[in-house]
Amino acid sequence: MAVSQERFDSVCARAREAMLLHSTADTLEWDERTGMPIAAGEYRAQQISTLRALVHERRTDPAYGDDLQQLVQECENEDPHSTIVATARQLHRDWQRDCKLPTELVERISQATVRGQQTWDAARQADDFSIFEDTLGNVIDLKREAGQRLSEGTDRSVYEALLDEYEPDAKVDDIQQVFDDLRTPLVKLITAIKESPQQPDTSILERTYCIDDQRDFSHFVAEQIGFDFERGRLDETSHPFCTTLGPHDCRILTRYDPHWLPAGLFGTMHEAGHGMYEQGLRPEWFGLPPGSYVSLGIHESQSRLWENQVGRSRPFWEWLYPQTSEAFQSQLDGVSLDTFHFAINTVRPSLIRVEADEATYNLHIIIRFDLEQQLIDGSLTVKDLPEAWNARYQSDLGICPPSDADGVLQDVHWSAGLIGYFPTYTLGNVAAAQLFDAASEQIGDLDELFARGEFRLLLDWLRERIHFDGRCYSGSELIERATGTPLSATHLVNYLKSKLEPLYGITDS
Repeated sequence: MAVSQERFDSVCARAREAMLLHSTADTLEWDERTGMPIAAGEYRAQQISTLRALVHERRTDPAYGDDLQQLVQECENEDPHSTIVATARQLHRDWQRDCKLPTELVERISQATVRGQQTWDAARQADDFSIFEDTLGNVIDLKREAGQRLSEGTDRSVYEALLDEYEPDAKVDDIQQVFDDLRTPLVKLITAIKESPQQPDTSILERTYCIDDQRDFSHFVAEQIGFDFERGRLDETSHPFCTTLGPHDCRILTRYDPHWLPAGLFGTMHEAGHGMYEQGLRPEWFGLPPGSYVSLGIHESQSRLWENQVGRSRPFWEWLYPQTSEAFQSQLDGVSLDTFHFAINTVRPSLIRVEADEATYNLHIIIRFDLEQQLIDGSLTVKDLPEAWNARYQSDLGICPPSDADGVLQDVHWSAGLIGYFPTYTLGNVAAAQLFDAASEQIGDLDELFARGEFRLLLDWLRERIHFDGRCYSGSELIERATGTPLSATHLVNYLKSKLEPLYGITDS
């Protein structure tokens, strides 16, 4: 059966129309997180929820679904990874998922999450979870209802149905296995580091760093590693993120701390990694599967690779440190490259996930992964969440948050209804290490390139093996095609040990 070009063009046109509305809502959300007046919040919630409802109506139109079903049948004997077949298959999958959610529920979730982010922001600034408690409870109830509907007729749990939005077809047991494979060696390494008499001087990073100077420097670094400022921009917000508002319009956002240089710099590199993935997708397929990211785990692999495997490597700083010393002369006068490099690779249990070191970061994710599952299955109430959060930080990291702002209120995700998002961060860390190992083998001496400030070969390698294909392959297929093996935690463990053990003078962890 031949594929009908007319039918294919029709479903693509309707998908693009839905994306036009979706990206307009995203633009309003970007504005909300960057410059919207506080008093405009209620009307903004109505604007965004109205657009989300219109998007949902178009994406669940029965006639659209009939055409997709027909296309899938016509594509049965074609290459499953071609742009036409992948477009039909993935759009039909999206249609089936979307049809399980009534428009009224989508609208309610949109309103609740826009208001949720506004209330979260106010609660965080006031350092008072009680301001946020009822709002979060409403978001959790709505997401639980959505998960129940999405899990009907499948073998997924309610939580897995929510997770599927971010990591398609992922199972809790498989994720738990990855976490288990990481946890034991990481805890052993962290313990050895804690007991080592060789510790970095992080006070050099806590000196007063002018915010204006940080802005200029972060912009410079993002541009040098490959973020295209003709197709994107860098702004500030209370919680860093990346959003794409069009095929040539990628926004990355960071935040700066005058007394902690890594916050703004590595936050920018992280979001630039996300942005370079978005800029590497094919713009002519924007709004369609070949021009869309495949999963948040893969997305996170791009941000973490540039932030950590590149940004915290010694060769990178052999290139950048002279310019850093010049940009921050008074703060770094007399500070050697060795001292600075050791400081930015400090391993120390901390309260804030986005500023956590590479070794302890995944422990932050495991805590959130466990707690959000309990919120969805009802074994943990929202009222008891702060106490449960603090208990887990004490048991897992040995520290107890002194405030809600540095504890349960530090992340925006749950206020935005992003339940199932957190585990993708650790999946991204694992994938980043595996991809970097493969790139090193296939490209050659990346250290030598970084020391000269050359990053294009690595970016081109990622574009060819990860970015270009969009959703034509699954995330697991992309990893195996790029690296030759299935996803494994071994690469991340080996990477952390090979870098951190010499720094801390550890001979066996």
